[in-house]
Amino acid sequence: MPLLRFDVIEGRSEEELKTLLDTAHDAMVEAFDVPERDRYQIVHTHKAHEMVIQDTGLGFERSKDIVLISVTSKTRTEEKKQRLYHLLAERLQANCGLAPTDLMVSIVENDAADWSFGLGEAQFLTGKL
Repeated sequence: MPLLRFDVIEGRSEEELKTLLDTAHDAMVEAFDVPERDRYQIVHTHKAHEMVIQDTGLGFERSKDIVLISVTSKTRTEEKKQRLYHLLAERLQANCGLAPTDLMVSIVENDAADWSFGLGEAQFLTGKL
């Protein structure tokens, strides 16, 4: 359970997307201490004109390789979040050739009652998780 949504500009191959998702999952497992099978990822591809991702005045340029990762998760410490940002930037550059300036991550937090993994139950509330 974190849920990761990837917004990318169309044009990546299936293998490139698999590497992107695998690399992000490995970083998530390490940074957030989640189980290996705690993997929920969705990719949204867009035409280039459908994504406008600037730099908030930081002075760097984005390319067509921009990856926006939206993470929905229970509350995590600032240290774990910063660790995730660092691992994602480092590993996506090493494994995917993604420039760190082409990575944007946003985390939205929620609570135990906000998750149902199936069977019409909130497993964090029932004690099954």
